[in-house]
Amino acid sequence: RPPPAPPAGSAPGPARPGTKRLPRAIVVGVKKGGTRAVLEFIRVHPEVRALGTEPHFFDRNYHRGLEWYRSLMPRTLDSQITVEKTPSYFVTKEAPRRIFNMSRDTKLIVVVRNPVTRAISDYTQTLSKKPDIPTFEGLSFRNRSLGLVDTSWNAIRIGMYAVHLQSWLQYFPLSQIHFVSGERLITDPAGEMGKVQDFLGIKRVITDKHFYFNKTKGFPCLKKSESSGLPRCLGKSKGRTHVQIDPEVIEQLRDFYRPYNIKFYETVGQDFRWE
Repeated sequence: RPPPAPPAGSAPGPARPGTKRLPRAIVVGVKKGGTRAVLEFIRVHPEVRALGTEPHFFDRNYHRGLEWYRSLMPRTLDSQITVEKTPSYFVTKEAPRRIFNMSRDTKLIVVVRNPVTRAISDYTQTLSKKPDIPTFEGLSFRNRSLGLVDTSWNAIRIGMYAVHLQSWLQYFPLSQIHFVSGERLITDPAGEMGKVQDFLGIKRVITDKHFYFNKTKGFPCLKKSESSGLPRCLGKSKGRTHVQIDPEVIEQLRDFYRPYNIKFYETVGQDFRWE
């Protein structure tokens, strides 16, 4: 849990430049989509300061108040943008209204990925922490022979992007929401990050020269800059091998997600080619 804000009137430490400001942009989702990569890549930009941990303010810690939330933020200069990421916001019913109440001008970034792959990745992560959970197939279906998918299971529910997006569109116009393709973030990180920089209204500083492809992980990594030492790759858990799933199960889930995907493409005006 993040540390509490220092009490009012406590002795100030050495003066640091900048001010703690509420975020102007939030990476609101989705879990196992590539949110950590987007955050690590965008914070290379000199005009961006990002909170490294997930504050979970708009879902779990809202009762602590906006000043507590502000106290967690990095200090920024007037020319810099504060960014935070908490992927569970996208599926939290109250999050759009709460963020809107903080600032209706907040820019939202959603990193999406093929929902079937995303669900398998989600399950793989859970399995690494709880080895005795039921099988992926067992959790995915209420009745597999009838093809009845269990939408109450979080790993399945998160991938119904079109459903969750409706809650956000009640408060924010599509022009304030930017969708990053989790697949293209791996194959063309500079291209995807170029669009993110455009969306944030900052100069395209992060380009091809910032990335190299790590063949072992199957992920792009940030090249080292002059000032820092080693190249920055995402943590050990990123790029872990997925559990092997019966191809028939994958096919059934593709069929299940297809209408949701099509509705999502139509709503955002972008084809992510998951079919």
